[in-house]
Amino acid sequence: MTELMIKDAGDCRYDALALGEVMLRLDPGERRIRTARRFDAWEGGGEYNVVRGLHKVFGLRTAVVTALADNEVGHLIEELIAQGGVDTALVRWREYDDVGRRVRNGLNFTERGFGVRGALGVSDRGHTAVSQLSAGDIDWDHVFGTLGVRWLHTGGIFAGLSATTPGVAEAAMRAARRHGTTISYDLNFRPSLWREAGGRTTAQEVNRTLAPLVDVMIGNEEDFIEALGFEVSGVDRDFTHLDHRAFLAMIQEVVDTFPNLRVIATTLRGVSSASRNDWSAIAWSRDTGLVASRRWHDMEILDRVGGGDSFASGLVYGLLNAEPLDVAVELGAAHGALAMTTPGDVSMATAAEVWRLAQGASARVRR
Repeated sequence: MTELMIKDAGDCRYDALALGEVMLRLDPGERRIRTARRFDAWEGGGEYNVVRGLHKVFGLRTAVVTALADNEVGHLIEELIAQGGVDTALVRWREYDDVGRRVRNGLNFTERGFGVRGALGVSDRGHTAVSQLSAGDIDWDHVFGTLGVRWLHTGGIFAGLSATTPGVAEAAMRAARRHGTTISYDLNFRPSLWREAGGRTTAQEVNRTLAPLVDVMIGNEEDFIEALGFEVSGVDRDFTHLDHRAFLAMIQEVVDTFPNLRVIATTLRGVSSASRNDWSAIAWSRDTGLVASRRWHDMEILDRVGGGDSFASGLVYGLLNAEPLDVAVELGAAHGALAMTTPGDVSMATAAEVWRLAQGASARVRR
């Protein structure tokens, strides 16, 4: 059990709602960004990827609250979101100025990395429509009260987009709490987002302001240190190892600071190369204590981007369906592992594949 009081599905239009930026990912495939002559186009965003997986993989009813510039690129992103089965009814459209001086859509160039060459992301997201949202732009009581939402997912990427987006996140989270919606928050620390706004100091101030509104806190080893400011012993300087005893000690400090938290979960990744990682996850709840997923040693990676989001998606799916915490963390770790075997931010797995892998299946051919 996890002490989560989740609303009944029959009372809500949506099982899960994401608040975040959706960018157009331009992927050079096996090539480098600087030498590419063509790119594959995908949609992606830290918060959006979670609800996309919840629908496309696990069959839940999901939507995204975001904003897009009203031009052909914006409508391409809308089309990609719709293909993923995520409801676009709550997308806010902003008038385009034909140049992009005032408002535009975000682009994310991402190369996958291989061997000794790490993955590389180059974001072009200045002046995006979603970064210009303000706290009063959305009627959150209509979203959570009239429409009804069982689960809200947002995180540190959205909160780091601009000076106004933390206020939008706070307004959404306060309304969600008023209407009994469970809230998850992925810390997702990105140094590039915070560099011009005060770096880690500002990130920690923002995340610590929002943390008291969270039920389920998600991150990786680095996030709890950089985004929340907690010290964790037993972590090497490249954040490639965190032992369970160190995580338990950190959890105690986190829940003493934020007693509202009901579940804390983190992925554990050991990077031997861009294409081979150790991968696992651990989670904690007040009732269950600490649980750990299966650990994959030297797991082969095709595209690591989105692995953490797919972990969050599998974990949330398990919790929404009242699975025990040890089952939820196995689903999250399995989903993240599968997502990293295919290109793009979003998962191409099936629920059956996730369940099989979570239950210990091998990679033997299936005919």
